[in-house]
Amino acid sequence: MHADPKGVLTGIHFIDGDHAACEGALAAGCRFVAGYPITPSTEVVERFAARIPLVGGMFIQLEDELASSIAIQGAAWAGKKVMTVTSGPGLSLMMEHVGYAAFTETPCVFVDVQRGGPSTGLPTLPAQADMMQVKWGSHGDYEPIALCPNSPQECFDLMIKAFNLAETYRVPVFFMMDEVVGHMTERVVIPEASQIEVVERKWTTKKPGEYRPYETDESLVPEMVKAGDGYRIHITGLTHDERGYPAMTAPAQDKLVTRLVNKIRANADKIVDIREDGVAGADVVVVSFGMTSRVAGAAVEAARAAGLKVGHLRLVITWPFPAKRIRELAATVKAFVVPELNMGQMALEVERAAAGKVPVLTLPHAGGTVHEPAAILAKIKEAAQ
Repeated sequence: MHADPKGVLTGIHFIDGDHAACEGALAAGCRFVAGYPITPSTEVVERFAARIPLVGGMFIQLEDELASSIAIQGAAWAGKKVMTVTSGPGLSLMMEHVGYAAFTETPCVFVDVQRGGPSTGLPTLPAQADMMQVKWGSHGDYEPIALCPNSPQECFDLMIKAFNLAETYRVPVFFMMDEVVGHMTERVVIPEASQIEVVERKWTTKKPGEYRPYETDESLVPEMVKAGDGYRIHITGLTHDERGYPAMTAPAQDKLVTRLVNKIRANADKIVDIREDGVAGADVVVVSFGMTSRVAGAAVEAARAAGLKVGHLRLVITWPFPAKRIRELAATVKAFVVPELNMGQMALEVERAAAGKVPVLTLPHAGGTVHEPAAILAKIKEAAQ
């Protein structure tokens, strides 16, 4: 175990998911984090605050989550890769600035270590009840990206992917951990920096005077500049034209919002990330994500031992949702089973994509604990009848 010349740790570690997420952010090039303490996410920024002097970055604790979620956006326009970290109540406060990031196309990562809610809820216990909030929580139309790790190793690996996606598509990306994954300690392998793929921001090659902040090509993603590098830029949360200046007309709104949505929808097949186990030929497919996927895996194995044909589809990326794959499976399976640590959120997406072709059996859980594998097994048997 050692640090490379940039101060990023390498080798084998036994750390929890919160700490692994911090190391993933550092490896991805994150050099500015603003946050406010909130259980069970605080360990991410505690480690970041201790490690960031080694790599020449900055952590700042601000007065609340609103300040944190806008401070990172200023740093992003100054040229930094940025992140903020929170849990449910703090994420609710950040929603206005999520919309601002989406509309101004500011690349940034929001880490949400989910806990039981609503309100203050269960600060030290797990849930997965923020999934619909990150999709629809801020007003207006936009398309976020959300990743759901199920282990400390994935907290490291997927954090790098989260930053790469934020930089590629210039969107807010959500890193949806839960308390169990955040506080679980396991073996984490951190490779040498030369073995990690890091996406660099799409910097313009145009000269000052030629550059327009929201002019795009066929990728639908504009190029960026750093504030202070001699370019005149204007960034606003109002509907804007290619110069970044307010354009308060219906045609301008239609052009801008359509592009914001389509830059993700048109690339959904490239962004979607699912892991399938035994799905081909299955009668029942269990759809799960995050910590619940590990419990579901045990139930699937038990069902197979009992002679049932059961597949497991894990959502590594929940937004955009893999609707196309669910539609394909709906033509071949008898039923879907969807366990999740909420009262039924991602199950709604499975039902939408299945379009009534097969039953979707939900297994809601209000949080505080994870499912018992026996409960998921019982639902699998019910679906197989």
